[in-house]
Amino acid sequence: MNDVEFNDNIDDLFATIEDAIDELDADVDCEISGGVLTLQCPDGSALIFSRQTATRELWLAARSGGFHYVWQNNEWYCARTEQTLADMLIEISREQIGETLQLN
Repeated sequence: MNDVEFNDNIDDLFATIEDAIDELDADVDCEISGGVLTLQCPDGSALIFSRQTATRELWLAARSGGFHYVWQNNEWYCARTEQTLADMLIEISREQIGETLQLN
């Protein structure tokens, strides 16, 4: 994947996350600025997704920790847990938003 493909992929992901947030009943504010998507959760915490163009990674900061994702087999995979971003967001969103954030 080259830089253009990486950035297009991240842009699509951020749009998908925003669309999924719109489907929730919870009051979650979304803000994109400088390659970072921040979700302000109802409990006062935040989920912060950041584009890492130099390494072609997506980083996620959550209350449960920091995670680095790489693009493999058309999915974002966490290098540490070997789970997909979509699967991890189910658990992370339940914890911080109180609802399940579905990316699919």
